Amino acid sequence: MTLGRHARGYLIIGIVQWLVDWGVMVLLSHWGMVIELANVLGRVAGAMLGYWLNGKLTFRGDDTVVGRKQLTRFILMWLCTTFVSTWSMGAIDDHLGLKWAWLAKPAVEGVLGVTGFFLSRHWVYKK
Repeated sequence: MTLGRHARGYLIIGIVQWLVDWGVMVLLSHWGMVIELANVLGRVAGAMLGYWLNGKLTFRGDDTVVGRKQLTRFILMWLCTTFVSTWSMGAIDDHLGLKWAWLAKPAVEGVLGVTGFFLSRHWVYKK
């Protein structure tokens, strides 16, 4: 598969994932949950959707599969990016306030999304 096809699919699915992630985080933190926990729960909601869709649609091919090994790799990648995202949201909330954390989430997730794309394409979904 081509880089362009992978990038388009990852971007489309990523936008849906991000909307779910961001919406859950904003809603839960608006209801009073600490931003760090709200962020993790938002990322879980987005990840559940994205792992399967990207594996079955975006990165499908003869050299890829959605299986136990790939899920383990995805979880490892997800844990690392969630740590960075959650630390960032907490730091922004502490220094600038909750509304700035809400506004900064797209930029933080955008950077992590680019990293996730290359890891997914070259490592996570490979047989």
